[in-house]
Amino acid sequence: QLQLVESGGGLVQPGGSLRLSCTASGFTLDNYAIGWIRQAPGKERERISCINNSGHSTNYADSVKGRFTISRDNSKNTAYLNMNSLTPEDTGVYYCAAGYSFRLCVINPTTLDYWGQGTQVSVSS
Repeated sequence: QLQLVESGGGLVQPGGSLRLSCTASGFTLDNYAIGWIRQAPGKERERISCINNSGHSTNYADSVKGRFTISRDNSKNTAYLNMNSLTPEDTGVYYCAAGYSFRLCVINPTTLDYWGQGTQVSVSS
């Protein structure tokens, strides 16, 4: 069974940090681009960041540039999202998704093929 599982979400105070992980089972991630997509309460899903299959190309939404870092370890079949200087506006469910095209991840992440179930991130004092 092909599956992506996110972990690492939780409640954090403003200014804090979290590290999300996305681990694949049933397939290897090294052929896939990975995207992190956020859905805030009452809002549409928003692409946060994408990374290509080798890890050499990355892309970030303007709202997280300089605060979030996407990375991957193909030997562990896992991708990560390091989130620093969190604000209440970062609250939402964070999904990871995998697809063959880094370009499509950036342009339209809804086209990505495999999705995790999401992990909740809440930023509040």
